[in-house]
Amino acid sequence: MPINTSKSLSILIPTYNDICVDLVKSLSAQAGSIDGLAYEIIVADDGSTDHRSVEINREISTLPHSRYIERGANAGRAAIRNFLAREARYDLLLFADSHVSVISPDYVRNYLAHTDNALVYGGYTIDTRQPEMSNLRYVYELSCLSSQDYRERRQHPYSNFHTSNFMIHRDVMLAHPLDERFRRYGYEDVLYGKTLKAAGIEIQHIDNPLGFNRFESNERFLEKTLEGLHTLYDFREELRGYSRLLDLSSKLQRWHLSAIVRFVYTIVGRSVRRNLTGSNPSAALFKVFRLGEYEKISVVS
Repeated sequence: MPINTSKSLSILIPTYNDICVDLVKSLSAQAGSIDGLAYEIIVADDGSTDHRSVEINREISTLPHSRYIERGANAGRAAIRNFLAREARYDLLLFADSHVSVISPDYVRNYLAHTDNALVYGGYTIDTRQPEMSNLRYVYELSCLSSQDYRERRQHPYSNFHTSNFMIHRDVMLAHPLDERFRRYGYEDVLYGKTLKAAGIEIQHIDNPLGFNRFESNERFLEKTLEGLHTLYDFREELRGYSRLLDLSSKLQRWHLSAIVRFVYTIVGRSVRRNLTGSNPSAALFKVFRLGEYEKISVVS
């Protein structure tokens, strides 16, 4: 049974092929510095295939109030978070992705100032002090940075929610779990925003970001993007109105332009991919890639 006190917190970190010992140490130091706070940190490995990361992460179980759970099979991004919610002892759940860093010395305190809210989202940012303009993920996130300002997020609170950094009451999450049909990469958090809106649960957006400072290779990011596009297509009916790409694809169909877009993309697609895997990737061409590939998927599927 969860322990429900005003000063208790379960910090939950799903991980897959990531080393997150430093993240746990940062969070443990912050939580441990708060007088009277009962806390735990649970890291759940979702069937990692990188044995080195698993071996290093085992140190987590030796850290204060922390434990590392190894799961043999990959359950998916939604199921692993639901699992962590069930494992938690306390009423307040703070979720953080394993590949981020804590950039505010008051990160945990900032969340604890909002315990009356059912769900609070802190956002994310990237480290721009050392620009990585040859990295596609960095270039893409840089182009989206202004939309991550908490004041911008509040304009559309349900479609600007991500599971990378949020606090939620345990009873709320158990009553409204993430949809475990989402096994592949992408969009489980988008549908969750829609689910919460339908349930009348408010998402409070605050300025309390975590930082991205580790970026996958350009080729790997394109692979993940393609996986996400397949997810988007599979759940297109449920995600309508919550994806700009879906909205644009629907407009192209209504205007009878989908076939033209696919034809043009067959001509320029290879050049677009060369740019995106090269040393000077373009955020604008990444949008072309996403639209062209989604239109291809919609015909083949």
